[in-house]
Amino acid sequence: MNSSATILLHNPNCSKSRATQSLLHQGGHAFVERQYLVDPLSIEELRALGGQLGKPAREWVRSGQAEYAASGLSANSTDEEHFVAMAEHPILLERPIVIHGGAARIGRPPHAVLELFEDV
Repeated sequence: MNSSATILLHNPNCSKSRATQSLLHQGGHAFVERQYLVDPLSIEELRALGGQLGKPAREWVRSGQAEYAASGLSANSTDEEHFVAMAEHPILLERPIVIHGGAARIGRPPHAVLELFEDV
C-alpha cells in the first residue's frame, strides 16, 4: 500500500463503508479507494495495518462470518493466525478502514475516521 496516500479499504456493498466514503468526499479529503474483496491485502500489508490501527487482530476481524470458524480462529488465536485467515478470506477484514498519515481507523461509526485528519 502506498504509505503517502490516504487509503479507504472499501466494500461498496456495506452501508458503513459507503457512509465513510461519503464523509471523506464531503470533507474534501483526497483518497485512493481499495476494494479489498477484489484486491485483498497480503499478510505483510495486514501486519502493517495492525501497527497502524494499534490493535490486536482479534479486534478488527469479523468473527461473525462463517469463514472465521471455518478457519479455526478463536479469541485465543494469534495475530499471525488472524492475518493468514484474513489474507485467505478478505471478508474477515472489518470495514471500512481509512489509512492516513501512518495511522488507521475503523469507520464504525463512520465519523470515527475523521480524527485522522485533525491537526493535519
